[in-house]
Amino acid sequence: MGHQSALIACGFLLLAGIAHGEPAGGSFAEWLRADAERQGTVQSFELYLKNAGVGHVLPPDQLLLNATSWQYCKLDWPYSIPPRPLWSHIVKTLKFIRDEVIPLVGSVSVESGYREPKLNRCAHGAPRSAHAEFYALDLVPQRTTTQQASIASLCKLHRDRGRAYNFGLGFYGGMRFHIDTKSYRLWGSDNHAGTSPCLKAQSARH
Repeated sequence: MGHQSALIACGFLLLAGIAHGEPAGGSFAEWLRADAERQGTVQSFELYLKNAGVGHVLPPDQLLLNATSWQYCKLDWPYSIPPRPLWSHIVKTLKFIRDEVIPLVGSVSVESGYREPKLNRCAHGAPRSAHAEFYALDLVPQRTTTQQASIASLCKLHRDRGRAYNFGLGFYGGMRFHIDTKSYRLWGSDNHAGTSPCLKAQSARH
């Protein structure tokens, strides 16, 4: 890629970060500029997603966001690049978000994406967590809705389509929810299956 093309690409990345509202600790553009090799790898990642047909589902500055505990865990930046062998994992998840989640709840933004090994250990994540293997994204809806409506829609999606996609669905406080395509399961705000609001809704129906 020529110098001018690289500058244009970085400009698009900067605009994407500004539109999303970047985390404290350094902008996505600053993180890219700090390491020339990193710039090239991110460009390769973008091209990989584009060739897989999911290049415009969610911007890279969101997909590469670490867990929100990155400062507590003493990482230098709020972004990390997953190893290339893991890139295919997020493609399936992005296709699911594009085809099933966004038509249901509207546009979404990412609160947490890939979780690198150091951060995963610090956060007491499972060694093979869906975030650490780049299957998972924590999302929030962008359109105005209620937590109850969001939960009802996503629980129905999990019930109807979950097994077909190996759809993992978790809920946290507020509007934030977890999506992955690693394995079919549910959990609530304490990370236990029994507290999933989907199970509570099923019990209420019966």
